[in-house]
Amino acid sequence: MKLLHQIENYKPFNEQEERDKELILQCLKSQKDIFTRENTVAHMTASSWVVNWERTKVLMAYHNIYDSWSWLGGHADGEEDLLSVALREVTEEIGIHEVKPVSEEIYSLEVLTVDGHVKRGKYVSSHLHLNITYLLEASEEECLRMKPDENSAVAWFGLAEAVESSSEPWFREHIYSKLNEKLGKMSS
Repeated sequence: MKLLHQIENYKPFNEQEERDKELILQCLKSQKDIFTRENTVAHMTASSWVVNWERTKVLMAYHNIYDSWSWLGGHADGEEDLLSVALREVTEEIGIHEVKPVSEEIYSLEVLTVDGHVKRGKYVSSHLHLNITYLLEASEEECLRMKPDENSAVAWFGLAEAVESSSEPWFREHIYSKLNEKLGKMSS
């Protein structure tokens, strides 16, 4: 499996990524239905840190369930090519089509806790998202649109502003700040 090989070869950026890489690999090797929501304990997801061509802004959506500005992404839903999932989710969530990967390599990985919530009238128990993040680029000129069943706004933010816009402290401190830090190291 290509994804398993990519994760095994991924060089963790920090301790969070080291520990999360171990857990993701363990789950990939031992869990059934890891690419579908049939696995109600943990399943694979893909996220995108979508930046403009100059890499000075990030595209975010106001997520209805989490009541927060957040990155873009979603469930694998049986697809093992998580880069394709990340690209599909950007198109589905905000309507842009001119988006491309900066690299096909994994940009970041993380295990995310998801609290129990109601989605489309059905209760979803708390579970883990075994998440792979990709760095994508898009034009600020492309027309954005909301996906009302998932988000209520979409917008470009400056890098620091993107972190501050999130109302989820753990994401601000451990995910979005890390993604920006990695972006800064790429420019250096």
